[in-house]
Amino acid sequence: MSIKIGVAGPVGSGKTSIIEQLTNSLQKRYTVGIVTNDIYTKEDADYLKRNLEIQSDAIIGVETGGCPHTAIRDDISANQKAVEDLESSFHPDILFVESGGDNLSATFSYELIDYYIYIIDVAQGGDIPRKKGAGLLFCDLLVVNKTDLAPYVNVDLEQMQTDVKSNRKNKPYTFVSKKDQSTIKEIEAWIECLM
Repeated sequence: MSIKIGVAGPVGSGKTSIIEQLTNSLQKRYTVGIVTNDIYTKEDADYLKRNLEIQSDAIIGVETGGCPHTAIRDDISANQKAVEDLESSFHPDILFVESGGDNLSATFSYELIDYYIYIIDVAQGGDIPRKKGAGLLFCDLLVVNKTDLAPYVNVDLEQMQTDVKSNRKNKPYTFVSKKDQSTIKEIEAWIECLM
């Protein structure tokens, strides 16, 4: 049985990129499957198939045709079928289910996944943690991505961390940058603790 991890966040927050980095590392020790969601294309799935060294059949793109959070929370049937297909064909240890880009209210049905990561990015603004969307408040791990951009978008990372800590209470969070691989390792370590 796979551990199923949902990955949600706004458009451009870095969901696909983080899944790519995690898969590149985790595939050395685990089998990984991926389900992506896009409204009208399979762009994220196609990107991952071109750039990851896993069987392309272990990546399934779902075209939701509408609201991204509906496909991961309300009517999960297309995603559930993709998950079941991957589990029966590949028996992955870890199965990522990437939401289409959404707003701060995106949450997953726990009938679809076991845990979920919510990703925001610094370029969206330092006030995002104070806006308290359901995704940010209730996810199992909050990831604040693109910290290297903070000086270019006038975001005070210390204030952002204070706001995240205040809103998350005792729930885990991490600040990451693609330019600092040690920060991505923090997400990987969190996943391995779930195994």
